[in-house]
Amino acid sequence: MGQSNSPYNLIIKPRGPLCNMACEYCYYLPKQSHYPGSVFKMSQKVLTTLTQQMIASQRGNQVDFIWQGGEPTLIGLDFFQEALRLQRQFASSHTVINNALQTNGLTITPAWCRFLRDNNFLVGISLDGPPYLHNPYRHDRVGRSQFDPLMRGIRLLKKHHVDFNILCCVHSKNVEQPLEVYRFLRDKISTQFLQFIPIIQRGLEGNGNETTTITDFSIEADAYGTFLSTIFDEWVQFDVGKVFIQLFDTCLAVWSGHPSPLCNFAEVCGRSLVLEHNGDLYACDHFVDPKHRLGNITEMPIIQLVDSSQQSAFGEAKRETLPQVCLDCDVRYICNGGCPKNRGADGVNLLCAGYKTFFHHIDQSMQIMRDLLINRRPPAEIMQYSHPDQRSQKS
Repeated sequence: MGQSNSPYNLIIKPRGPLCNMACEYCYYLPKQSHYPGSVFKMSQKVLTTLTQQMIASQRGNQVDFIWQGGEPTLIGLDFFQEALRLQRQFASSHTVINNALQTNGLTITPAWCRFLRDNNFLVGISLDGPPYLHNPYRHDRVGRSQFDPLMRGIRLLKKHHVDFNILCCVHSKNVEQPLEVYRFLRDKISTQFLQFIPIIQRGLEGNGNETTTITDFSIEADAYGTFLSTIFDEWVQFDVGKVFIQLFDTCLAVWSGHPSPLCNFAEVCGRSLVLEHNGDLYACDHFVDPKHRLGNITEMPIIQLVDSSQQSAFGEAKRETLPQVCLDCDVRYICNGGCPKNRGADGVNLLCAGYKTFFHHIDQSMQIMRDLLINRRPPAEIMQYSHPDQRSQKS
């Protein structure tokens, strides 16, 4: 079968876009229209093909299975038990298999917790802050808050010692309350691992196609820059080495001379693809549409689809379509224009001003942390010297 030209990730949707929530900012629920009449349930054939080809085609001995939705737990625990059986069947003695599951937490039970813990799943929980900031856009199909069931799920995960992180969507309600969001997640949820995902969503026409109108729950660039900078100041003063925030870790990697581990800020994209429930492979989670469908893995091997000229052109387009203002930008080496889905008609990322504010804001702290890391100083010393106010007090 051969191996891919370079590592790739698949975001696997075993139940497609089906979900027991109806979040207003969800861009994936409308994808149901691509599969009229479907039961949205991955078959044994697709699961077997996926597992065999994923393990055979990846370079190196590590293979990551990333399960998302919709809500992936709706397919049931038996499906994931079978998935692990197949992973063991096709893996060699040198293969390291990792599984990650993104969930809204509503279906978590003690049985799920035991399974996730015993099989070393990394679990992502979607939570946008305290109830008054979480609830506005996250509810079920009849508009009811599901915050309390979510918190029950989190308590179960903690009770059973399941590793989990928090994925916090930043929208028009919580973007104005950065410290309330951060302190709630840090102190009340006691999480060590956080992601802050900006919501930029365009409206939809009746046929599911996007319009050019930006929705009310989307965020403004300046507000996002302030949100990130405010949380960074709190984190860098109190939480370095104790709380790990994906974007901050990414920035430190880039300041240290490494490529961005996040596809958003990579120079080119195209190595993080989406596998739908029926085996259809798409270029990206944000481009699940007929134009970006590469093929079906039951008809053509994953390796050929991932390394196809169509996918290569999709990835290169991110770099090739950068406008001159981006090419001349002093922080281009960090963001590379950001995610293509968030670009405006002029080709500039809609969050550009916020990112520039944030990157300039953290520059001095990042340089100090980079230098301390190079000299292998412990996190406590990095924390001691990296906050601007504390630096001035020591000088």
